[in-house]
Amino acid sequence: MDKNNLLKVSFAPHAHGGQSVSQIMLYVIVALLPAMLVGIWVFGPKALEITLTAVISCVLFEYFTQKFILKVKPTINDFSAAVTGVLLAFNLPSNIPLWMVVIGSFAAIVIAKMTYGGIGNNPFNPALVGRVFLLVSFPVAMTSWPKPFAYTVGGVDVITAATPLSILKEGVKNTEALTTIMAKMPSYLDLFIGIRGGCIGEISVLALILGGIYLLYKKIISWHIPVSMIFGILIFSGILWLTDPSKYADPFFHIMTGGVFLGAIFMATDMVTSPITPKGKLIFGSLIGILVILIRVFGAYPEGVSFAILIMNAFVPLIDRYTRPKRFGE
Repeated sequence: MDKNNLLKVSFAPHAHGGQSVSQIMLYVIVALLPAMLVGIWVFGPKALEITLTAVISCVLFEYFTQKFILKVKPTINDFSAAVTGVLLAFNLPSNIPLWMVVIGSFAAIVIAKMTYGGIGNNPFNPALVGRVFLLVSFPVAMTSWPKPFAYTVGGVDVITAATPLSILKEGVKNTEALTTIMAKMPSYLDLFIGIRGGCIGEISVLALILGGIYLLYKKIISWHIPVSMIFGILIFSGILWLTDPSKYADPFFHIMTGGVFLGAIFMATDMVTSPITPKGKLIFGSLIGILVILIRVFGAYPEGVSFAILIMNAFVPLIDRYTRPKRFGE
């Protein structure tokens, strides 16, 4: 028998999309560039410094963990650690001390990623784990927001201002009228462009949408999670607003503020920690949107995107189980 004609059996998937992990990660980095440029424009050189610190520390932590602890070949050339570093930096205020950035990188890479075996095995988004770790450990530093363009008049480390969501939460806590609270907010145009307080990479809706369009064009992500998450936020916050517009902010305010677009386009769509099927992605995104509003309106934190995504990451195996297509002939 000719051994060359023997039937070869391999595990699924049997088709290859033609893109390597490193190519996909490079596309993500390119898509993040518009938001990075806006962050540097609004918050100054410190934003770039924090981003570079996060990227370098994430890459080094991954290299040393694989090389000296796990005793496997380092995979830093797939750029996944670099992407984690950029996304971690995008979820941080631009006045956070650099040593805290390094701690966040450790939590993201060593605890959230390498503990589970590296890329493809982690159940939770590493960058968000790093952010939440820092938020719980250093709440004051993680909730001190530099005022936009403050670096031009005396240094970004000195002049701070509240974010729109923190203004809303504080106003509601002090039982101020919603009209009074909303009068303190930036215009919707400023929110869309990115002239507001917040984390480095979340402020510009326009820049994030441009990055999302690029990822859709390159077929790195699909529309299901971003659209369903944004619609979940719109619908749930819209119901609350229609119920009592004097108490609850309008739905467009909720999608234009915080990390909604950063989370919807770049965090929730993580291939490793999101569902596989289109139906599962729609359920996943919708529930994230609902959780975001539940946390913002009824929780202790003014923002809920990071927590909502991490909570739903835990349900991904369950969603995949109940939304997988039936086998042929079943």
